[in-house]
Amino acid sequence: MNILLINHYAGSDYHGMEFRPYYMAREWVNMGHNVTIIGADFSHLRKKNPKIEDSIQEEIIDGITYVWVKTPEYKGNGIGRIKNISTFMYKLRMNYKKLADKYKPNAVIASSTYPLDIYPAYRIAKRCNAKLCFEIHDLWPLTPMEIGGYSEKNPAIVLLQRAEDFAFKNSDRVVSILPNADRHIKERGFNTDNYVHVPNGIIIDSEKKTPQIENSIERLQELKNQGYFLIGYTGNHSPANSLNTMLDAAKKTEDEKIKYILVGNGNIKDELIDYAKSNNITNVEFLDPVLKDNMENVLRLLDICYIGLRKEKLFMYGVSPNKLFDYMLASRPIIYSIEASNDPVTDAQCGISVPAEDSNAVVEAALKIKNLSEEDKIIMGQNGHEYVLKNHTYHGLAEKFLNALK
Repeated sequence: MNILLINHYAGSDYHGMEFRPYYMAREWVNMGHNVTIIGADFSHLRKKNPKIEDSIQEEIIDGITYVWVKTPEYKGNGIGRIKNISTFMYKLRMNYKKLADKYKPNAVIASSTYPLDIYPAYRIAKRCNAKLCFEIHDLWPLTPMEIGGYSEKNPAIVLLQRAEDFAFKNSDRVVSILPNADRHIKERGFNTDNYVHVPNGIIIDSEKKTPQIENSIERLQELKNQGYFLIGYTGNHSPANSLNTMLDAAKKTEDEKIKYILVGNGNIKDELIDYAKSNNITNVEFLDPVLKDNMENVLRLLDICYIGLRKEKLFMYGVSPNKLFDYMLASRPIIYSIEASNDPVTDAQCGISVPAEDSNAVVEAALKIKNLSEEDKIIMGQNGHEYVLKNHTYHGLAEKFLNALK
């Protein structure tokens, strides 16, 4: 099968996020299929963006054909990002015939977070008589409406809503990372017989790497040697992740020999540091992000991993955070401070689920896990490890996605 996937932000192990298109494509290539990924050459999510000279340029990465579309660089969510998206869409619109005739896909997947790429995907699929698949990551435009407070009458929201409705109406398959996105499709008035849930997943590396020891890992090892019980969060420091709740919990456990650790960067990291200082929270440490190959070493030094999200109606359609599956793979007990329609931590019995934005509940869960016997902590971690291997390996998820395309 020839598969063509459009994802504006698609990355790889060499570029950084977004990883899902790369991992899916790599599995499909290993199964004997031809996979082409079309992405913009600039994305704010990547650690390293590809360097291209032409307007549209091809590159082969691990057997996957990447087609990079040259787009302007930007910072933040202002006019620069709008220009970047507009350029990507315009170039696909002008070149869809060439792309269709060159790669001759049997299946076309529109997979960017925003739904506008459904239009070039539809044209390419129509020209090649291919199956059209719409993949939902986050629900747009519902996400900016619920979290950003945008009105449904905002011109950008109207544009995005038309695109999403077009996708629901014209796609042969709708695949979603979110377990209950079909509720949203029904609310929009569309049939869900063609809906398939394919969550995020994990990669099992058979080749054990020994990356350099970084300062963050050395500091964690120091704290362990000093006898601290470590509760950690790894990843992006953004408003959605409810990290203030974690800091408030830290303030309430200063009498215990517990350290709360935040590893990573993000647009509110400085605010969180200021918040900790102004509230005299002394048992929290902010550490630099580490290399991807070092993340397992970070997680294995933590006694508990924390994951949280703000209270939002949006999460009633479900969540599928990559971070959670990394925690499970590392066999760590987890505090899950999320209110959503799904709860993998309870399903796996690998930690304690508490209400969102409730620091007292986080403290109670932390002390409960801390006071467990070592054997019970190990069992809790193993439960998560077994659950994620059973339900979230990319090989199994790629097969499920492929069956949906067929």
